[in-house]
Amino acid sequence: MKNSVRERRKAREMTQGDLADAVDVTRQSINAIERGRYNPSLELALKLAVEFDCAVEDLFWLDSD
Repeated sequence: MKNSVRERRKAREMTQGDLADAVDVTRQSINAIERGRYNPSLELALKLAVEFDCAVEDLFWLDSD
């Protein structure tokens, strides 16, 4: 699964720690999501979408490869 979490976080000038605090996870979780090594739970995906004021589909999509 691909995502645009890193781009949206940087556009808001947030650190991984800032975002982690905002959605109540660890910085390591945000790092793993951004690197594509971890797919978030539905609850976390929804929290991230709320934080970035967008739809979940705008943050995460299936890799077509």
